[in-house]
Amino acid sequence: MSEPIYRLNRGPAKCALDLGDGSERGEYVNQDYILGKLGRPHRAITLMYCYYPLDEGWPGRASVVHAHDDVKFAWDYPYDDYFPYTGGLNGSPDSETFEKMQDVRRHGQDVLLTLTIDPHVSDEHLIAIAEDLRPYGRVILRINHEATGDWFSFNKRCSYKEVADFFVRASRTIKEHAPNVQTIICIGGIEAMDAKEMTKEQEFAATIPAADIWSVDKYMALHWGWPFDVAERGGNSHARHSIGFTYDTAKLSFLRFKELNGGVEKPMYMSEFNADGDVVGPYDQCRMMHEFVERLKNDDGWLKGISFYQFRDAGRLGLEIEDPNNKYVGIEQPILKAYKEEMLDDPYFSPADECAEAVELPVKLRWGSSEDAEGIAFEMPLESDPHFFEVYFEDELLSGNFIFEVNGKWFYKAPGVKCIDCMSAFFGKEARESFTFKLYAPPATGKNDPAQGEGWEKDYYYELRKMPRFRVLFEPVEVKSKED
Repeated sequence: MSEPIYRLNRGPAKCALDLGDGSERGEYVNQDYILGKLGRPHRAITLMYCYYPLDEGWPGRASVVHAHDDVKFAWDYPYDDYFPYTGGLNGSPDSETFEKMQDVRRHGQDVLLTLTIDPHVSDEHLIAIAEDLRPYGRVILRINHEATGDWFSFNKRCSYKEVADFFVRASRTIKEHAPNVQTIICIGGIEAMDAKEMTKEQEFAATIPAADIWSVDKYMALHWGWPFDVAERGGNSHARHSIGFTYDTAKLSFLRFKELNGGVEKPMYMSEFNADGDVVGPYDQCRMMHEFVERLKNDDGWLKGISFYQFRDAGRLGLEIEDPNNKYVGIEQPILKAYKEEMLDDPYFSPADECAEAVELPVKLRWGSSEDAEGIAFEMPLESDPHFFEVYFEDELLSGNFIFEVNGKWFYKAPGVKCIDCMSAFFGKEARESFTFKLYAPPATGKNDPAQGEGWEKDYYYELRKMPRFRVLFEPVEVKSKED
């Protein structure tokens, strides 16, 4: 290739997009499927787990080992009905929990781990969790979320002050042993327009400086009685809020966090966000998301991250819903197309990729996180609409792990894969004279490599010694049939 190669620097979006993938309401969906559906990686994928190692039945799933006819609510089990976190003390770093984390990171995304923890566990358990997370780069850890509620097991076992004290202890201990981890405090925040304080503000005051990130979960509509009842008008297991109320109470929460932190800002997230289709149906779900997004983009940038809950849901809180005949099959909802067009493809929610100086091979690529990385880019000319566009990764590139962009769509190349067909990047698009080809190299195993030396917990390096080969044809292989 004759085009010059440039270093590509990645920075954060104005407001990053995260995506929930699996919870008490749905199964985990692999990142190959999600990337193919949505066209680009997210900043982070939210994985939801619980850790109650002192309980009878652990590490079984609560709804399995404690199944009972008297259960009438999603949180009526002895411990929370999330996927069990199978690491920690006496756990295995090779278990399914970590296979999912590796899947997330190989595809150029960070792990946002939501973890409910029994506040009675010792520091030994917390140190073991920290050691689990050290190889996974810049992990974002949300400990005992929605902590001012009354539904999770940790709230039923402890006072609010005890839950807050545990957050401070857990946050401090884990970050001491895993400096790559940032912690989120997620509480109810301001829950009424005329409220002067956040819910349980005094009890949770110490968590505000202890956390790296502040958060609230905000649903414009939610059916919390699912799956034990059906949302019907006049019922008491669901609610719908106005877009203005949802937006304003979230922003007021941020301002109150800041005030309680002596005027010093920290990043503010909405760690769960949606409008439940059980309550508003599929079309109002799209409309409400649109109106919220428009208001956010026209404000002053106070929100740094928002996580859509979730990709595939057994109810109606997903971009897809689970096929009731097969939970591993998704049925696309109108919100998926709306989410992709109005959020995922919008520059406001996209990481900033900027070309820097020209470079020559070999070049060292750095993967810090989905918001801090160094790759390569070059201008790709086009004669016309391609009929074939394939990217070949040969020789030492065969073992490489890459995410790359062709004509605005992102693709993944796993270790051992030689060729990626990229024609889907041109379907439904008008021909352009050229586009910028971009490439990054996240860790091939999904884990950082201690052998790379100082700072290995935060940065992973790959030496790119040659460029992939492109097979681009602008007409069919055979233009005429034998009979012509």
